[in-house]
Amino acid sequence: MDDLTNSKRFIRTYNQIDAALRVQGDMKRSISYTEAVRKAARTNSFVAKYEDQLIDYGRLRNAIVHNSDPDITIAEPHSEVVEEYEKIAKLICTPPLAVKTVCKKVVSTIEYNVKLKEVIEYGFKTGFSNIPIFKDGMLIGVANGQKMIDVIGKKIYEKKDLCDYIENTTIEEVLKEFTNDNYYTIAPETITLDKVLNLFTENRRLLVVLITKTGTLLEPPVGIIALSDIMDINKILDNYNLDDNQ
Repeated sequence: MDDLTNSKRFIRTYNQIDAALRVQGDMKRSISYTEAVRKAARTNSFVAKYEDQLIDYGRLRNAIVHNSDPDITIAEPHSEVVEEYEKIAKLICTPPLAVKTVCKKVVSTIEYNVKLKEVIEYGFKTGFSNIPIFKDGMLIGVANGQKMIDVIGKKIYEKKDLCDYIENTTIEEVLKEFTNDNYYTIAPETITLDKVLNLFTENRRLLVVLITKTGTLLEPPVGIIALSDIMDINKILDNYNLDDNQ
């Protein structure tokens, strides 16, 4: 990677993480590195995932640095340890953007007055299970496949004429029957994967994250992330290496 010794690379990485945690969490310089990691782990999914490892590496940094002169090291960590620490540092300091990794592109949207039958047919043809619905240029909801099935099941239970309901009910009317108003949210295209994970962690009912340019309801979506994508997000993070570009 460079001509620095393992110990110098390790200390540089420690300083990068320490600085990033304090800036991102608006933490005072007076708190220790370990305390900064503990606090950041409450809101940062990446830090939470590597919390114990980060703290162990902090102890290792203290062990290899000479007490009277931080520029003098008294031990050299293994290359594997340094590389792992650098990988974690990149995740924390420059986390991958959702739109450049797991985010699925939104090809098109559907208007509020389209009938449920057409929406179901569109979902079948495209394979999309989450379709943004717009009215007068504003997002009013997401036609989620499971939620539409739940509504149809409810109509069957109520002994409604299912064919009539599917053919003559607009998707706007169907959205009003969805039981959870917090099943989707909007985020800007600058959102990183750790922030996406935080959204799903903070709202256990969240099924969909829509990505727009600045994160408003008045913009066409540029991408979409579903709850089912979390496994893919974790795979991306596990394989995120030092040569990856944002």
